[in-house]
Amino acid sequence: MKPRLRTGLLIGAASLALGIGTTAAMAGAGAGPGFAPMAGPGFGGPLPAQPPACTPPALAGAVVDVTTSDMGAMMGPGMNGGPMMGPGGMMGPGMNGGPMMGPGMNGGPMMGPQGGWPNSPGMGMGMMRLTINPTSVPAGQVSVRVTNNGWLPHEVILMPLGPGQNPGQRFIGNDWKVDETGSLGEAARTCGAGDGDGIAPGTMSWTTLTLTPGRYELLCNIAGHYGSGMYTELDVTPSR
Repeated sequence: MKPRLRTGLLIGAASLALGIGTTAAMAGAGAGPGFAPMAGPGFGGPLPAQPPACTPPALAGAVVDVTTSDMGAMMGPGMNGGPMMGPGGMMGPGMNGGPMMGPGMNGGPMMGPQGGWPNSPGMGMGMMRLTINPTSVPAGQVSVRVTNNGWLPHEVILMPLGPGQNPGQRFIGNDWKVDETGSLGEAARTCGAGDGDGIAPGTMSWTTLTLTPGRYELLCNIAGHYGSGMYTELDVTPSR
């Protein structure tokens, strides 16, 4: 396996572990319901069941449906003692000081001198994702309606893309997030509009914005999720 590909795979696996670990910790602290299927001895026992599904109101303008997904359902009981995660909780022997994570997390050759991911295109490994429909809308009022089909809390932030910039290329800092400067709005409130603490699994959030023609990136900026592949592009065309 080529060194570059191997490094990308290792970073992708690290991002998934961080994304799941961060949001699981949030749930343990009461920041996000809906983790009962994943919770077990490694997370301190069962957690509250997810809230009932919700229905957004009629939304103005062109409506873009966004679906968030993750690999939580595929991890299952193995997260509480299986070979990947180990009996102590999130980080098993191979991920808590072993060859995959090790010192590189703190500035070694794997993660770069700043401790974050290298700022390289195509870094996300598809372990978490955003899908949208449609991918293009006319300029004017645009409503983003987000459905969380994953097992973790997610959010969707909308940011403009500059000339030559593609989704997934933003620099990821030491907090495992990207800089939100220039954000135009977000859907991050369980069963509500706008800013919030994350969309609980099985529920929805929405926001309505006025957009000019251009290219925009939709992304989840919960720690570790952007690097795990949670970004996509929305194109806004001139209105007729």
